[in-house]
Amino acid sequence: MQRRTLHGALLVCLFTGVVSGCGDEAAPAPLDPQTNPDEGPVAGNPDGACAVPAEAQAADTSNPTQVVGNGTKESCTSDAFASAVAKGGIITFDCGPDPVVITLDRTAKIFNDTGPEIVIDGGGKVTLSGAGARRILYMNTCDEAQHWTTPMCQNQDHPRLTVQNLTFVDGNAKGEDPDGGGAIFVRGGRFKVVNSRFFNNVCDDVGPDVGGGAIRVLSQYEGLPVYVVNSTFGGSEKLGNVCSNGGALSSIGVSYTVLNSLMSHQRAIGNGANPAKDGTPGGGSGGAIYNDGNTFTLTVCGTKITENHANEGGGAIFFVSNDRTGTLVIQDSVLSKNRSLGFETPGYPGIFVLANGDPQVTNSTLE
Repeated sequence: MQRRTLHGALLVCLFTGVVSGCGDEAAPAPLDPQTNPDEGPVAGNPDGACAVPAEAQAADTSNPTQVVGNGTKESCTSDAFASAVAKGGIITFDCGPDPVVITLDRTAKIFNDTGPEIVIDGGGKVTLSGAGARRILYMNTCDEAQHWTTPMCQNQDHPRLTVQNLTFVDGNAKGEDPDGGGAIFVRGGRFKVVNSRFFNNVCDDVGPDVGGGAIRVLSQYEGLPVYVVNSTFGGSEKLGNVCSNGGALSSIGVSYTVLNSLMSHQRAIGNGANPAKDGTPGGGSGGAIYNDGNTFTLTVCGTKITENHANEGGGAIFFVSNDRTGTLVIQDSVLSKNRSLGFETPGYPGIFVLANGDPQVTNSTLE
């Protein structure tokens, strides 16, 4: 038995069953950032039937503040989108009758004094692409350049950002500061994702705490959860999101509630875990979801998490509550074929958990 520590918590690397080593398998080669959104599955898990609370449902966009485009595909440009995001409010698109891909030449950044409600609604026809070169969307209440609005930037109730009916492809946050969140980085306020898809987004390949190939979230108001509803991450080997940790979702001290969603073929490709084992760069945990910190929750309901991969711990889910106050809840979900090459918790395939007791699993399949 080999022991190593993670933020003061003891990790146990098990060399039985699906656990075959501690991060010694070479990561697959990176994919060409030319993702075709038409090749991806629809948003959400078609078998998911968990109730969605009112606050997690799609926002009303019948009276938009900003409209990107004037009725043609050509009018829906990177400049038009980035400018609309900078102005804030309720943002919709008028790009003509057909689906459109807007390839960004810069990251769209939210200004914290343009809400309090900020909604970006693609109507199911808009794909935002980072072209394999840049993060797609950025919100940070503690970034002075985006305008401070309260003296407690890490715990303020705005902006309240919703992204819905959108597809995010080829976002790239490698080398970014703050790190993580290939498609979306959020710190502060509130955040939710509804009816959206995330394909082939990436962040740094290695590092002990960097994460979120698709989404990275920090510092949510009063510890309230980030909702991820009826959304899809990956869907095939070609479309999976990739990072050192947490191919789909990553956070520190932030709660997630994931409802009726699909996560497949996400990869955590770092090696050496956290803190990094001697001689390694660190990372490699949470193939689909990486949660670290103290008091927080992860609730997964009506969701399918399958064929995800971690070089270290938790092929599906890595959940470490350092002070053992956090809770992991899995309901009406299927977790299958998630490979943990380094370690996982006995009896919970694809999961590594240190929490306030065992995971609370009801009416779910773990295999």
